[in-house]
Amino acid sequence: MRLIKVATCNLNQWAMDFDLNLKNIKESISRAKDAGAVIRLGPELEITGYGCEDHFLELDTVSHAWDCLKELLVEDWTDGILCSFGMPIINGSVRYNCQVLCMNRKIIMIRPKMLLANDGNYRELRWFAAWQKKDSTVDFQLPPDIADAISQMTVPFGYGYVKFLDTVVSAEICEELFCPEPLHIELALAGVEVFMNASGSHHQLRKLDTRMDAFKGATRTRGGLYMYSNQQGCDGGRLYYDGCSCVVVNGDVVAQGSQFSLKDVEVVFAHVDLDAVASLRLSSSSFQQQASKQMENKEKQIKCIVAPYKLCRSFHLEYPISCPLKIKYYEPEEEIALGPACWLWDYLRRSGASGFLLPLSGGADSSSVAAIVGNMCQLVVREIHNGDEKVKADAIRIGQYPDGTFPTDSKEFAKRIFYTVFMGTENSSEATRSRAKGLANEIGSWHLDVSIDSVISALLTLFQTLTGKRPRYKVDGGSNAENLGLQNIQARIRMVLSFMLASLLPWVHSKSGFYLVLGSSNVDEALRGYLTKYDCSSADINPIGSISKTDLRTFLRWAAVHLGYSSLAEVEAAPPTAELEPIRSDYTQLDEVDMGMTYDDLSVYGRLRKIYRRGPVSMFTDLCFKWGSILTPSEIAEKVKFFFKYYSINRHKMTVLTPSYHAESYSPEDNRFDLRQFLYNSKWPFQFRKIDELVKDINGDKVLLAKSDDNDKPELVSDHVGGMGVAAVGSGNPNVGL
Repeated sequence: MRLIKVATCNLNQWAMDFDLNLKNIKESISRAKDAGAVIRLGPELEITGYGCEDHFLELDTVSHAWDCLKELLVEDWTDGILCSFGMPIINGSVRYNCQVLCMNRKIIMIRPKMLLANDGNYRELRWFAAWQKKDSTVDFQLPPDIADAISQMTVPFGYGYVKFLDTVVSAEICEELFCPEPLHIELALAGVEVFMNASGSHHQLRKLDTRMDAFKGATRTRGGLYMYSNQQGCDGGRLYYDGCSCVVVNGDVVAQGSQFSLKDVEVVFAHVDLDAVASLRLSSSSFQQQASKQMENKEKQIKCIVAPYKLCRSFHLEYPISCPLKIKYYEPEEEIALGPACWLWDYLRRSGASGFLLPLSGGADSSSVAAIVGNMCQLVVREIHNGDEKVKADAIRIGQYPDGTFPTDSKEFAKRIFYTVFMGTENSSEATRSRAKGLANEIGSWHLDVSIDSVISALLTLFQTLTGKRPRYKVDGGSNAENLGLQNIQARIRMVLSFMLASLLPWVHSKSGFYLVLGSSNVDEALRGYLTKYDCSSADINPIGSISKTDLRTFLRWAAVHLGYSSLAEVEAAPPTAELEPIRSDYTQLDEVDMGMTYDDLSVYGRLRKIYRRGPVSMFTDLCFKWGSILTPSEIAEKVKFFFKYYSINRHKMTVLTPSYHAESYSPEDNRFDLRQFLYNSKWPFQFRKIDELVKDINGDKVLLAKSDDNDKPELVSDHVGGMGVAAVGSGNPNVGL
């Protein structure tokens, strides 16, 4: 038997926070060693964080990554264990996304990524080049300080595999698994038995099964031990990386990490008999024939790097062999409950904020956000109960608990960190007011109920003084312009009040810091432009901004039972309404009537427009097949034209949408130009320390190094992270673009 124990990781890295990232990497290696693993795989670009984006264009980022790698190599971290580290590397005048394979304080090989992710949320070609040479490696000259530190001048750089004394190992990086002709096919035929896939893959509803099918398919017919490592958490941007690191052997998943977690470091282990891989391959005649043909084809031979180490053990009973297990999948409503909740916790603990403020209308969208925050509080308390000291320390700091106390009840924790505000007007119903209060009580938030009629009246009086006219609602005889203007006044006043309360309520309650304002517009409203600019499009962050109304309603039904918030059932059953126009006996404002289309229709339009890349004409032809049995071509044509009309005139609103959790592939959010994260550790501890050291070198001992304060608690440059506010009731106005 050739027994091998391997370790793969979920790491919650933070783009550009090298100290935190290095700490997590070291902890994962320690756990791997303690468990007896001889291979440790980390996520893609783990040293820098995957989401550095345009920071990858800075030479400093690459230099800092080398500094971190040197620290890992000069100490005993790689002694007796093969470690794969992800980092950017410049070779010549080209920047590559690389995996660096290290063992026993030496670099065995640097493997640059050959197929880059460059669609959807990924823009790797903006920062990296793909390695093109499949037939050879080159000698890479290590930076002088690295070479001196580890007594190694060069290292093989390129596409190849590493032949140990008892097995063969190679890297396959993220996108390379999902391409039409994945590299593991020819690597398996060349004799590679252990594949290490370092990834930076984000969460998206209903996506995990596609990923798991790819892992299983990679080794089902051609054999192999396939390791997958992924980032987990919010590393500074809109994405939540959903972990789920795993080990697959001959098509069977034998180890799987969590998909959603508050932990910074999670290590997954598997103990495997590599003779099972050899046995499967030797039993397949077609594999034998193709492998033999590739061996004889000199043009297809892949570069081999020899490493004079053993990784396997012979027969022993110290660790049981890992057996196939049932893959853990979540239903979409569970994904909505868990993914945004974990993302919010990362954002909260890293931003320096003291909590969240949500304008809570009693409608489906804001109630969904409230339930997600409530679930976040439940997860925090559960992790503290399970002994997670890091979560406990963050919760004590954010909740500002006195010495010796910490959260033990989710409702009590919510009371400390979560404000909800119902901002009613004469147009608000008692039903929505009651639903908001009931949900706030179930979650435990600090709830406020305030009327903003006097502020609106003051603005209208000012307008009348300036113009001599006072606008009226359409139901009272006013024009469309008057009607829209009156609705937008309410929506924008709520934004102003939200941010005032988020800034000052902590002060009122003798707490330090500020609160982040949460948005609550969904992806379908954004697609249609059914929102008031600088209202629900202008909070600090939005956990549901790319989730469809249909999925949110399903989530509400689920959460009413599984999160213990029974009032959500009543919220879900109520028809969506903005409540920005007067309620009359013969008129009630309804979202779908205002929009001129249903939320279900919007989901169809969004997927055709984005995922299937349909313009107006091809969307029409597709819908003729889809809807032809219930609608005439003329009716379908009017629907398509109506959608594209309002999609077009409201497109400018997408440029100011609140940064939102990415969960749906047809999100219309505009995020194109200066691609850097929007959440930073404002102390920049690693970088500022490097600056101070340089200054000290230049000036001798005349300069005192800067000191950290407040126990290295992250701080923000200003008192708010994001933009502006959010409407408390509904989504605002469908058409206005002011």
